[in-house]
Amino acid sequence: AAVLPTPVKAPQLIAFNRPLAEELGLDVEGMDDERLAAIFSGNAVPQGAEPLAMAYAGHQFGNFVPQLGDGRAILLGEVIDRQGRRRDIQLKGSGPTRFSRRGDGRAALGPVLREYIVSEAMFALGIPATRALAAVTTGERVQREIGLPGGVFTRVAASHIRVGTFQFFAAREDTEALKALSDYVIDRHYPEARQSETPYLAMLQAIAERQCDLICRWLMVGFIHGVMNTDNMAVSGETIDFGPCAFMDEYHPNKVFSSIDAQGRYAYNNQPGIAQWNIARLAECLIPLLDEDQDKAVDMANGVLADFAKAFPKRWISGMRTKLGLQTEAEGDEQLVQDLLALMQRSEVDYTLTFRRLCDAASDNAEPFRGMFIDLTAADEWLERWRNRAAQESRSGEERADAMRAVNPAIIPRNHRIEEVIAAAVEDNDFAPFHEMIKATARPFEELPEFSVYMQAPMNHERVFRTFCGT
Repeated sequence: AAVLPTPVKAPQLIAFNRPLAEELGLDVEGMDDERLAAIFSGNAVPQGAEPLAMAYAGHQFGNFVPQLGDGRAILLGEVIDRQGRRRDIQLKGSGPTRFSRRGDGRAALGPVLREYIVSEAMFALGIPATRALAAVTTGERVQREIGLPGGVFTRVAASHIRVGTFQFFAAREDTEALKALSDYVIDRHYPEARQSETPYLAMLQAIAERQCDLICRWLMVGFIHGVMNTDNMAVSGETIDFGPCAFMDEYHPNKVFSSIDAQGRYAYNNQPGIAQWNIARLAECLIPLLDEDQDKAVDMANGVLADFAKAFPKRWISGMRTKLGLQTEAEGDEQLVQDLLALMQRSEVDYTLTFRRLCDAASDNAEPFRGMFIDLTAADEWLERWRNRAAQESRSGEERADAMRAVNPAIIPRNHRIEEVIAAAVEDNDFAPFHEMIKATARPFEELPEFSVYMQAPMNHERVFRTFCGT
């Protein structure tokens, strides 16, 4: 549905991602902060843009809603970037649309800053995600439990097509629209599927493979999305709509942060199963396109789900081997990993720091790693097993340590630091901590003295137990 952003009173630029703007081929030469704030608040619509809000449906915490849609997001349009890729530019918090469902269409400043930090941190960690182009304050307050300063976030995505977009047409039994949407997704994201004798099946397989890879990457860095509804799963394979997301501090497989996930449906360890569940919902939508014979179509869809179930554990153990600095496959690797995770859980050690300190142990400095555990004997026994396993390979200790440091981050966007950034901005209009955190999380694999504070796990009184989506 075509819709114009609702102007705001006094927009001011907080951040503008110039390297990303350059990559997108945007002509911002000579634009001052005032002009950029006008564009990225929605006050000035760029020439040639035809803003719109997208419709979609979705399963929210397992319950199907036949019409959702962009309630506070407006797609400004698409650009072809410098690498020839088509990318969407979207404003979030830019006013009501026909899908706002009695909401004000606005965003509070806190969630804007959180999404900016986390999306750029994900990019630096090598995880496919939507990107942050700009953030502005609006000069207006939004009413939530209390009045809060408003913000607008500009998001860049390979596309905003979700599993829920397919569900919107499937719920209306509009097979023609489903086919048109599938053809568009193939052309935009999976052109190789066009060569297949069964292009829609090939598309479904490709989407499932990308999701398998994506969720694995999340687990490797302790990321918890928080709301893996079908309308929050992008068919491009990017992380999208991570409102109440969090990176785990102390390791627990059933960790939940999101205040709206009371049952733990989207807990850390549940994410692979939920991804498969979401793909099953997509497969249901595609049944009419897979084969005229419904039984045959169902078998084809089930085959994709079975492939996902087989592929995920292999992809996961492969990622964990890399985190442990192992290049080859050997019997007992999975037990070695599971035993480390069990040790970590018992001692409630920090997920990120455990793996980072194991890098030091690879180059013969095991004390920082050992010092994390309550049961030193068990930690030593595990270290001995890991060293014996590593000794089966030809890498030197230093080579192994370097390889491990390239995949085990020293810096993640920790929840307590994000909360500090938000508090400074909201309470004191101070954005210096935000800019500092952006700099630190852009170099996650380096241990730089000036960013040492971002490598520290939270003290007990700093721990964050709940995150909020902010809609």
